[in-house]
Amino acid sequence: MILKIDRLPIELPTPKNPSPNDAAAVQELLGGKFGEMSTLMNYTYQSFNFRGRTKLRPFYDLICSIAGEEYGHIEVVSYTINLLLTGVSKRGMDPVSAPLASGVDARNTRHFIASGQSALPMDSHGDFWTGANVFSSGNLKLDLLHNFFLELGARANKMRVYSMVEDPCAREMLGYLLVRGGLHAVAYAKALEVYTGVEVTKLLPIPDMSNNAFPEAQRFMRDGLHRKLYTFSQEDYMQAGLIWNGVHPEDGQPLEVIQGAFEGFRPPDLEEEPQLNAPGGEDFDPQMFADLAKKMGINYKG
Repeated sequence: MILKIDRLPIELPTPKNPSPNDAAAVQELLGGKFGEMSTLMNYTYQSFNFRGRTKLRPFYDLICSIAGEEYGHIEVVSYTINLLLTGVSKRGMDPVSAPLASGVDARNTRHFIASGQSALPMDSHGDFWTGANVFSSGNLKLDLLHNFFLELGARANKMRVYSMVEDPCAREMLGYLLVRGGLHAVAYAKALEVYTGVEVTKLLPIPDMSNNAFPEAQRFMRDGLHRKLYTFSQEDYMQAGLIWNGVHPEDGQPLEVIQGAFEGFRPPDLEEEPQLNAPGGEDFDPQMFADLAKKMGINYKG
């Protein structure tokens, strides 16, 4: 079961220059072949399908812990896309004035047509993510090798999108994911070493550029987020520490397993976009909820 917390792992700054084309580039990191939808669903199905769990429990716990984190990665990439799309069309209720005219110049018109200027599980060209991207072979060695490759492909794409998009909001998210995705790559490399004896960590980093090249990643590195594996569970998955131990292959600092999740930050409260009827309900009076909450003793902030 998933325990969902109304937090993001990092605080996203408000974009200085909202851009639908920047948002389109970031979409690749959500719904592309190597995007966060793929990492989440690969590891999730591998955890569901894991056979021999009693014998190989540390590997199961490692995959489950990373799968739990990937849910938050989908969320933080989606919020980045949404913030980059907030305010890029003319707000208002008059459709005759063509308030969405700027959408015809955007690389991904689905952001204007199929959603309220918000993220969808699709890539940078608007092609929707597919379950065909899920690899769950049933063979642990093969799945771990695939996951290592998947994380490295995701890392390469993040590095390239970083070089395309200059907005601080996008780069903050990318710096964070470069660090956490790097941790996942190391985790799968260590799992392969434990399982096979092959020193896979000697291959890292792939691509060759380290996180030190990215200023936004450096702060997360200083906080040790490249060394801390979270279980994203209140009680389970601590046997991942039988794999995630020793020192980090790049800086030689000790690895750590932490029970639970990040403290996190409140997600942005996205502004309404009336020209897209998003969210609609202009006639709704939130005072109804305020009155009801008072009667029920619920803390309501409308």
